[in-house]
Amino acid sequence: MRTRERRGWRRVVNPVNGGALVMVVLTAMPLYWLVMNSFKPPEEISAVPPGAVPKAPTGQNYGDAFAGGFATYMLNSVLVCAVATVIVLSLATFAGYALARTPMRGRGPVMVALLIISVYPAIAVLVPLYLMQRQLGLLNSYPALIIPYVAFNLPFAIWILRNYMLSVPRGLEDAASIDGCSPVRTVLQVILPQVRPGLFTAGVFTFTATWMEFLMALTFNSQEGFRTIPVGMALFGTVFEVPYGTLFAAAVAVTAPIAILALVFRRSVVAGLTAGAVKG
Repeated sequence: MRTRERRGWRRVVNPVNGGALVMVVLTAMPLYWLVMNSFKPPEEISAVPPGAVPKAPTGQNYGDAFAGGFATYMLNSVLVCAVATVIVLSLATFAGYALARTPMRGRGPVMVALLIISVYPAIAVLVPLYLMQRQLGLLNSYPALIIPYVAFNLPFAIWILRNYMLSVPRGLEDAASIDGCSPVRTVLQVILPQVRPGLFTAGVFTFTATWMEFLMALTFNSQEGFRTIPVGMALFGTVFEVPYGTLFAAAVAVTAPIAILALVFRRSVVAGLTAGAVKG
């Protein structure tokens, strides 16, 4: 009996599980500290040594965050990210299908170009984009962010969906064609249900990338009414005072939607990434 117990403990306590536990602790500790500090009054946040839990929990930090225009920033972020994600998924679906199924020359260079564009730094084209949007009169508007967000996230979404569509049997398309389905109808009614995990993967990555984007949001939209969450958080406080409690509360409110999104679609995201990794 003791030998079996020792073997059981050895399976649980091993270098792999120990390393995973360390990674979980290192990842969870900042999040735990963030949430705890969001409920602390100012004197507890600046106390030395800091407490692990708030002695006098308060929700005032959240009230101050949303009273300071944070609700407007969040609404702007939701609107911009949702519209950009829908456009990216719509375009990537048909582009990915064309690259996966339509015979064409130069498909390899096109895929390489998409991969290069997906990792291209936004700061390298920030000034040209700003001058272009100023000439078109798009500054301080929602399209000022939606258009570049779509442009920068579309290549990665096409790459994911194209690779995933390669796993769809051609027999399904042939059967749909015999039944009289047009190519568009085939994509919408036959292909999309088969690549749902890929859609979730591309959608989650696109929404996350646009939700946390700061540089273009700061440059293109300087008016208060069009600021998004990252810019609004960066501009909290004054030169003489930094409201750390409000910042902690705002950070929790910003992180929560992404965390919920990842938890809800975690299986689909993992399946989409796995399929995209093994199909080519």
